[in-house]
Amino acid sequence: MATTWWRRRHRAKDPLDEADDLVPLDSQGQEEMVRSFEKKHAQQSRLWRRVFSGLLLGYAGFMVYSMLHQAWFPWELKYHAYFMEDMHPGMPILFDLVAVVACLLAVKGLLQNSSSPRKFFWYSTYVGLLVCVLWMTYMLRFPKIRWDAIWLPLAPLCGASLCLYLDHLMLESLEDISKLRSYMYNYKAL
Repeated sequence: MATTWWRRRHRAKDPLDEADDLVPLDSQGQEEMVRSFEKKHAQQSRLWRRVFSGLLLGYAGFMVYSMLHQAWFPWELKYHAYFMEDMHPGMPILFDLVAVVACLLAVKGLLQNSSSPRKFFWYSTYVGLLVCVLWMTYMLRFPKIRWDAIWLPLAPLCGASLCLYLDHLMLESLEDISKLRSYMYNYKAL
């Protein structure tokens, strides 16, 4: 009963299209399908790595602007002015420079084609954690939390963590494609 319903539902509407879904693929068809999945994965991987690299480079460029602005016109930027009484004018420049290093390490990991770009993501995460600790030591001294400056400590750490997650997703999908390749069967043996 269920098979007749399935056949009626999936019967080809076009008389020229009489391909049956139950016919197994031959070895060449399987190979072409796996190769198309690998090609699509490589394209998607390149695209997402470039997108995240662009976002991180944009943030790093903004932090360079922030450093230069702090050097030329100290405490004029609102998010730096919160710290005017607590720190030396060179400290925000140093903290922003460390954030730029964290972003550049993550970008290097994203754009590197070697077998282990993950170490750069971990380095970026550690440097982002350092930036977070440095900014938070001064932010916790405030009588109330400045929510409009919370991105200063968290942005480099979140960027590095997102890069780690992206790398994990790409690696997981590549493993699924490799598993699919190992599941290829011999058509003539069936």
